[in-house]
Amino acid sequence: PDLPPADLSRVGVDMHSHFIPGIDDGSPDLDTTMELLQAMVDLGYRKVITTPHSMADGYRNPNEKILAGLEQVREEVARRGVPIEVEASAEYYLDHELEEKVKRKDIITFGDKLLLFELSFMGEPNALRSVVFEMQTAGYRPVLAHPERYTFWGGQLEKFEDLKDRGVLFQVNIPSLSGRYGPGVQKTAEQLIDRGWVELIGTDCHGMMHIEAVQGTLSAPYLHKLIDSGKLLNQGL
Repeated sequence: PDLPPADLSRVGVDMHSHFIPGIDDGSPDLDTTMELLQAMVDLGYRKVITTPHSMADGYRNPNEKILAGLEQVREEVARRGVPIEVEASAEYYLDHELEEKVKRKDIITFGDKLLLFELSFMGEPNALRSVVFEMQTAGYRPVLAHPERYTFWGGQLEKFEDLKDRGVLFQVNIPSLSGRYGPGVQKTAEQLIDRGWVELIGTDCHGMMHIEAVQGTLSAPYLHKLIDSGKLLNQGL
């Protein structure tokens, strides 16, 4: 049976999105950003920690650029009176440059020293475990973005278990739970939730189609299960 829509005010804080205008494949301009932030308010969020891509090949986005963009968004939010708090971190792509940034401690974290990072969708990087170790040595708490979407692991739970054993936190994308990225991704997300391995949930919002995907997931049983699990750290961010 269909469940009633989940109450995302119980999540409260979204920690994966692309709202800073014009710096990655997310919001193209400030007006769009404001529309998206209003949509987040309407979904029940009181705060977003927005996370532009940061990678060596592509959206480089040094810290200064991200923080300048954040300032621009905050000023417009205040001017328009949108009732949402906005902070910024980044979604760091695991590459040679990330290793350097970690060593230099040149990272914009969120929450309590949390570092959101993503992998290539093509295959597991050889350096995955060593970079996780370097992050932890530098005092960061690694958060793997959307682990359910890395189909190269073929849903092999021992791959995820190894990362959990190493202290990696997992962030699942809400739309994964209604099959937005396909049935295999949904199944993996559900298995991770069943094992209590998911500590953070995010919209990964790049635009209105992601807002609609989140709206279309509100009655998904596993979204309810995750929110009810008591495992989520979002509310305290």
